[in-house]
Amino acid sequence: MKRHTETEENYLKCIHRHSGNGKPVSTNTIAKELGTSPASVTDMVQKLSNREPEALVNYTKYKGVTLTDEGRKIALRIVRKHRLWEVFLVEVLNFSWDKIHEVAEQLEHVDSPELIRAIDQFLGHPKYDPHGDPIPNEDGIIETREIFPLSDIESGQMVTIAGVRRSDQDFLQYLDTVGLILEQEVKVLDRLAFDNSLQLEIDGNVFIISGNVAQNVMVLEPEKVENGA
Repeated sequence: MKRHTETEENYLKCIHRHSGNGKPVSTNTIAKELGTSPASVTDMVQKLSNREPEALVNYTKYKGVTLTDEGRKIALRIVRKHRLWEVFLVEVLNFSWDKIHEVAEQLEHVDSPELIRAIDQFLGHPKYDPHGDPIPNEDGIIETREIFPLSDIESGQMVTIAGVRRSDQDFLQYLDTVGLILEQEVKVLDRLAFDNSLQLEIDGNVFIISGNVAQNVMVLEPEKVENGA
């Protein structure tokens, strides 16, 4: 029998996403993301904080919610399943990266450690999902790497696309049309001061993206490219 409901798992994952370095998450933040009322959130986090045999969250009225060690362990397990399923959908079933999130949202609740272990092994133990997010290992450990918003990159630098801050379908489809996909090398040609848009070159093609798009595309450590290179 499954130990936690899908709703409980969604709460834990949401709190983990917004908690950063263990900072409390407000009930309003949780309500907004999960599409429910603050009163319903309060009821649920109280339930999770009083759960037996071990509390999954710490909740203090007016101060917010944090995960307990057990709650964080469960949240990381859900994140791991979600991101491994996304890799599977793209690499094995040929889904495009803009159509996998909602499917993975359903599959992440499958309660079979053996299945997830087999998928991880079959995929070659990937470290990042198709959106560039790190995949926790079986022990809940996440390998981090230093990445930067494309909007921070100076003219004359070559960078490699490493991830995105947004995974909504329209945004990802737009990135596909301009070629801003994972592992693609991009040269920043110029920054337009008027609106912080960037002039880029990809595979010899030159185009301009808005400052908002540039803020939501993440890249690896930039590499200096000499003028004329």
